[in-house]
Amino acid sequence: MAGVLKVRIDSIEDDRIEAYTRLTEPQLRNRLEPAKGLFIAESPKVIARALDAGVEPISFLVEEPWLEGMRSMFDQVDAAFGPNVPVYVASPAQLKTITGYRLHRGALAAMRRWPLPTVEQICHSAKRVAVMENIVDHTNIGALMRSAAALQVDAVLVTPSCSDPLYRRAARVSMGTVFQVPWTRIGGDDVHAWPDQGMKQLHDLGFTTAAMALNRDAISLDELAERLGPGTDRIDRLALIFGTEGDGLSHRTIARADLTVRIPMSHEVDSLNVAASSAVAFYATRPEHAS
Repeated sequence: MAGVLKVRIDSIEDDRIEAYTRLTEPQLRNRLEPAKGLFIAESPKVIARALDAGVEPISFLVEEPWLEGMRSMFDQVDAAFGPNVPVYVASPAQLKTITGYRLHRGALAAMRRWPLPTVEQICHSAKRVAVMENIVDHTNIGALMRSAAALQVDAVLVTPSCSDPLYRRAARVSMGTVFQVPWTRIGGDDVHAWPDQGMKQLHDLGFTTAAMALNRDAISLDELAERLGPGTDRIDRLALIFGTEGDGLSHRTIARADLTVRIPMSHEVDSLNVAASSAVAFYATRPEHAS
C-alpha cells in the first residue's frame, strides 16, 4: 500500500490516538474550534461518503483485517491530501475496548470539521427544508438525515440546542448522508435565537412554516400535500419543523408557525417517533407527489 503511513498501535493509551480514546465528542468539537475542531467517522461507508464530500481526514484507526479492503480509499486520500495521513493499525480487541462494542466494519477516522454555511446559503434555491428543534437523540438525528437524503429534502436546519449531526452515532445511523444533505445551524450557537429570530428568518426567506404537532386546529398531512400542488393557496417553499423526543415542539414555535400539521393515525395511536414521523412527512410532501 504505497503512500499509506501505517503505524501499529501497541496500547490504546498511545497519545497519538487520544482523539479516539480520551476526548469526548463535545471536547472534539469544542477543543480547537472553530479552525480545527474534529469529529470521528465510523465505518468505511461513512468515511467514504465524507471523503467524497471533500472532508479532510486527520488520521485513521483501522483493524488489521480491513486494511486491504480499504486500499482504494487510502489511494484517494493520498491523491487528495498527500501521503502523510497516518493509518493507525489496531487489533479487533483494541477497537472493541475503545468503542465499547465490536465493530462490524472495523475502521474509524478522525476528520476535520468545516465552517458551516449560512442559512441563506443552503436555502438559496431550496423548496423544502426540515428543521430539527432541540432533538438530542443521536439515532433520531441520523435517521432524519437519512430520510431527508432519500426523500429529496433540499436542506436540514438544526436549532442551537439540537445535538450535533456529526456525532459518531448520528453520522453512522445516517449512513454518511450527513455529508450529502446540506445542513447548518439556524441561529448558530445562540440558544436565544430560536424560535423567534429563526422563525422570522424562515418567513423572510419565503418559507411557509409547518409545525408537526398534535394541536386541535392542526390540518392533516394530506391537506398539506394538496397545497403543494396547483391552486390559489399553493405553498411554494415549505419548512417542516420537528420537535424533541419528549415534549415535542415548543408552544412558542407552534404559535409562530404558519400551519400546524398532524399525521392521520389509527388504532388510537396518538404520535410517532420523530424519526418515523419525519420520514412519513418527507414522503407525503416529496416533489413527485405534489406535482
